[in-house]
Amino acid sequence: MNKNEIAVSTNYTALKDFNLAEALASEMSGMDITFDRISVPAAGGQAFEVPGEMPGETAMVKDFKGVILCHHPMFSYYRERFTGGNNPPDCGSYDGITGVGNPGGVCARCPLNVYGSGENGGKACKNKRRVYVLREGELIPVLLTLPTGSIKEFNVYIQQLLAKGNRSYSVVTNFSLTKATNAKGITYSKVLFTAVSKLSPEELPYVKAMSEQINQYASRVGYDNAGEYVDPVTGEVYDPENPFT
Repeated sequence: MNKNEIAVSTNYTALKDFNLAEALASEMSGMDITFDRISVPAAGGQAFEVPGEMPGETAMVKDFKGVILCHHPMFSYYRERFTGGNNPPDCGSYDGITGVGNPGGVCARCPLNVYGSGENGGKACKNKRRVYVLREGELIPVLLTLPTGSIKEFNVYIQQLLAKGNRSYSVVTNFSLTKATNAKGITYSKVLFTAVSKLSPEELPYVKAMSEQINQYASRVGYDNAGEYVDPVTGEVYDPENPFT
């Protein structure tokens, strides 16, 4: 194999016998749809917090691999500082185009979606990006919410995939972390993305089908930030009670 080519995956064939929509309809009828979370560390940390082997358990890993099934903007504006939980924002957007709530309207024209409208010169409306990742050996994706400081890196990665004729759901991506420092000298953790293998022709149709299903479910997943708060300047995730520790 040419050193410039990426390998072909063989780890997602189990999807052939699994229908996510059918499983959720059967097992979660009448219940809210949620997904396990992967958390980005604060203050330049070099390990993700990922779901463990058993329900309720977590583990720390330096990197992980998976297929990006779905990704979309998630804008949220809270009049009062957000401190976690399931409370919906005063105004929110799942597409980064139209805000729903107060003030609502076109996000690109909103005065709350410009730098300087929030704390420390940041935006009053928090801009993040949700990424649904199907890890190898699993059948239900996990949810990674990219903080502001990682969105540019993600945009570049997606454009590079498209430039080579790849969709985000057609490759296995490695997620890792690097330490970055903003103009004010504040250290934060930035997510990096690397394509490590392509899906095989056998796997791709099943993964694509699941990608289409997740895109339908994504707008029904609430604004639960799992206790996160994001610095409006750095994109750093921190404890809202101790924002600069």
